[in-house]
Parts: sequence; structure tokens; C-alpha cells
Amino acid sequence: MRETKNKTFADKIWDSLASVKLAIIIFAVIALTSIVGTVLEQRAEPARNILILSKLFGESAAPVLYNIFDKLGFMNMYRSWWFTALLVIFSANLIICSLDRLPRIWKQIREPLNPMSEDQIRKFFITRENVLKGKPDDVRDFVKGALKTARFNYAETKEEQGYQFYAQKGGYSRLGVYLTHFSILVILIGAIIGIRFGFSGYLNLPEGAMSNVAISSADRETPLGFYVRCDNFDVEFYGKSDMPKEFRSWLTIIKDGREIVKKSIVVNDPLTYAGITFYQSSYGLVPGGLDRGIFIFNLVSRDGKGSTLNLRLGDTFHLPESDISGKIVDFSPALKFDEHGHTVTYANQMNNPAALIEFSESGIRKFSGWILKRHPETWQLPGGGRVEFIDYWGVEYTGLQVRRDPGVWIVYFGCIAMSAGLFIALFMSHRKIWVKLIENKNNTKVIIGATANKNRAAFERKIDRIVSMLSKKQAGGK
Repeated sequence: MRETKNKTFADKIWDSLASVKLAIIIFAVIALTSIVGTVLEQRAEPARNILILSKLFGESAAPVLYNIFDKLGFMNMYRSWWFTALLVIFSANLIICSLDRLPRIWKQIREPLNPMSEDQIRKFFITRENVLKGKPDDVRDFVKGALKTARFNYAETKEEQGYQFYAQKGGYSRLGVYLTHFSILVILIGAIIGIRFGFSGYLNLPEGAMSNVAISSADRETPLGFYVRCDNFDVEFYGKSDMPKEFRSWLTIIKDGREIVKKSIVVNDPLTYAGITFYQSSYGLVPGGLDRGIFIFNLVSRDGKGSTLNLRLGDTFHLPESDISGKIVDFSPALKFDEHGHTVTYANQMNNPAALIEFSESGIRKFSGWILKRHPETWQLPGGGRVEFIDYWGVEYTGLQVRRDPGVWIVYFGCIAMSAGLFIALFMSHRKIWVKLIENKNNTKVIIGATANKNRAAFERKIDRIVSMLSKKQAGGK
């Protein structure tokens, strides 16, 4: 009581921040708020989060809850002052908890082992006793060999009735938890740097277009410092279904008028340049762009001669080595035939692009038909030859998620350090062993005592192997 009364205000603050209970409370608050921040879209349009809240709590409660969450800062939670304050308090708690306990742990690591009495050795959690033939001088080499095989760097003491060996290893494994604490702080620092000095935005880039800015969720333009151009975009589907299997963008980075980098990206394979990463996120049709695209056809004549043409809606072309000409009169991004045989556009995406072409021969209209990009059987013409539908370029945009995170490498380093710290903390231990040889008539009593701060069962098995090794060596006369 007297010590508590004599504590200064600084001591009381230190004790509060060194509390494990505080760590649990702060961690729980961070976890709970992060769940809310994950469910609600950060820095998104109000309508999107109101829709989310409507699905969770009903339409009547959604606007009220949105206003409450908005005033509490949950719509931009990871940049709010209170979330940063929680991270700072958690970091301070982690540092002070570690410093408060470090002297005791360091003493346990650096404290040298000393010989122990027989009674002290028998009090250990792990004890073994065995009797070997011969006096301690005869058994001594067997014990040394067993300890060396177990990779213990032992010390030896000559005693009145025999010898005592003692060793320890893995003392620095007690610092594994501190490495884990350090890694958490590194990850938090990297995250804060990314939040404060990075940005996250998007860019809807039409085929053939380029931009030197990205749009944040608050509709602010963020300069990139270079241009990014979408050279092409394509979607691969599963079989004949409309389920996308992979969508890919061909991007080019342009700086000072020169093409610096070219790369095709998919969802899990982004493009990174100058610390800015472009992730494949979405795609769609350019508003009002269906009539302005470029058809890429590969024309093949009856005798197999071919040529590739770039055409627009309404253009006319001629098949090689023939009098047949075609005119592109219509286009559908997603064509299907209903039960009456009528054509229907069933989606506002390039799910099943098709071009309607009227064919003429020597100026006389012969036939017309839909040529579908995903159905090569429609490319074959009645009189021979093919019109291969390669692409309708310029009508789609690629949706890119754009991120700059200067703290990402710090976070990666923290993750590596955490993996090492967890491995040390979970799978390594501070192990101590004492082996006492006591002369007993013409035999030697071997008493083994051992302790480990964790993984005792594994260490106990190792002690059993040492005992077994001693017995086998003596039995073999070694």
C-alpha cells in the first residue's frame, strides 16, 4: 500500500500502459472497428453504403445508421484520428509491456548455470535416474558422448562422490516474443505510412486511351507522373457460358513521350511502375461507344488466301480472289436467338459479340447473316471462304484499381520478421539439463534433471533418448 501511494503520476501511467488487460481491450476494439470498416466501403458514395446497411438492418434504419457511422468516421475509418490513436495506444502498450518484462527475461537468458544438489535436481519437472556399471570415472566418457550427440555444450564439475555435468541452449529463444512484438510495430508503421502518404483510386481506361491521373473514391484526380495506356482488353469465358474465366488488359507506361513498360495484366498479376500498382479490377462498355469501334476481321478466300482488315460499322469490304463483298450493317454485344428465332441483345457487356453482314456479288445482294466472335462455325460463308471475327476494338474499357503504398515494403519486412518470431516463440525453447554421477559401491547412479520453458514433452523425449543412449553404449562396451 505504501509503495502504491508513493508512485508518481508517470509511474501510474507506465503501469497502465504495461497492463496486459489494456492490450486485450485495445486489440478487441481495433478488431471490432476493423470489421465495421471492412463491411462498409471506405470513401464510397453514400448510396452504396446505405444499400449495404439496408440489406443488414432494413431500409428504414439504414439512413439513420449511415449518419451515425458517418459522424463517427467509419466511412473513412483508416484515416480517422481515433483509429490512428488506437494504433498509437496499442503500439505504446506493446512497447512498454515488452520493456517492462525485458530485464527479467534478459536475466534468465544471461544467467549462468551452476551445479545443483541431488535434492534440487529431483525437484525438476523432468527427472530420470539410472544405474550404470562401473565407477564415475568409467561412466564419465559415456555421459560426455551422449551430451555431445544431443548437441549440448556442457560444463563439468568434479564432486566428492563423482561428477556433475550441466548445460543449456536456446536461451535467446525467449526473445522470440519480442521479435514478434517488433514485427507488429513494423507492420503498424508501414500501414500508417501507406495510409498517410499513399493513395487508392481507380481508372476506367478505354481501349486505345491513356491517362496521367487516377480518380480517388472522393472523385479527386491524383497525378501519376506518367501516362498509362490501354492497348487492348479481352475476356475469356468458360466454354460457351457467360461466366468470365479471365479478363486481361494490355497496358503501356509512357513517360516523356517514350514507351517505358509494356505488360498484360490479369486479376492476380498487376503492373507496378514508380511505386504505383495497377490491378485488374473490372471492365465494361464505353458509354455511347458501340458505334465507334473498329472491327478486326480476317478474310479468307475459297483457296485459302487471307488478309486482315480494320473496319467500322457501315464499311464495305471484298473477299480476296472473289467478286463477293460484304457490308457491316449492325452489331450486338451479346446476341442470342429467342424461341421464335428472333435476335435479342441480352446483356450490356461483350458476352457474345456479333456483326450482321450483308453480302453481295457483282453488285447483287446474295445473303446476310450474323457472324459471332465466340462461334467460329458462323464464320463460314455458303459459297466458300470465311470471315473470321477477331475483335471489336475500342468499345470496352478496363477498370483498374490504382494504388501507391510507400509502406508496403515495410509491411512485407514486418511479416517476414513476424514469421521468424512466431517460429522461434512456438517451436524453440530454453532448455537446461543437469546430469549428476554418484558413486554407489562399484556402480554409478546417474541422476538427470531438466527443464524447458515450453515444449516440455519434446524435451522429455530427448532426455529419454540420452538415457537410452547411455545404456546402449555401456551394453556395447563403448
